[in-house]
Amino acid sequence: MKIEKTTTQLPADFLDTYAWLDQHLLSHPDTIREFQPAWQAQKYLKNGKMFAYIGFNDKTHHPILTLKLEPSFSEMLREKYPDITPGYYMNKIHWSSINLDGKVPIDTIKNIVDESYGLMP
Repeated sequence: MKIEKTTTQLPADFLDTYAWLDQHLLSHPDTIREFQPAWQAQKYLKNGKMFAYIGFNDKTHHPILTLKLEPSFSEMLREKYPDITPGYYMNKIHWSSINLDGKVPIDTIKNIVDESYGLMP
């Protein structure tokens, strides 16, 4: 899936493919979604603080979900799943990225989202 630079949103086919993820992120109370044109990504914020974003890895062109996580939890996930790596363009200790085309089960991704949301005040 090729992404073209836009100032409004991610491509419709991307949004359709990952609607389940967008819905899960937005199901958490007080979550706001914003499009970040410079990143070509959807940011998810709680009380003005970002806990997740969905976008593309510019190098691999894979769709990714990047989440703020406890460092020990991130380390455990990275050891278990090759498709979870240090946060793309983020602090590598506190953020992890999930290759959405990879082999991390959807239920696991949802649980990781819940952990990320829970870190926000």
